[in-house]
Amino acid sequence: MAVPKKRTSRSKKKIRETIWKEKAHQASLKAFSLAQSILTSRSKSFYYTTNEKNSKSSQ
Repeated sequence: MAVPKKRTSRSKKKIRETIWKEKAHQASLKAFSLAQSILTSRSKSFYYTTNEKNSKSSQ
């Protein structure tokens, strides 16, 4: 026969939710920082291709 599980306390639920939100916040800060460094051309850890040759040759 199936037995219902015990209910999780509010404090445990809030702790888990806070940890989850903090991880999401840290990931968003890292993504925003990377985007800023790419836009200002100061990125040292992220390599990407530019089309500078193509745009100069077409002018």
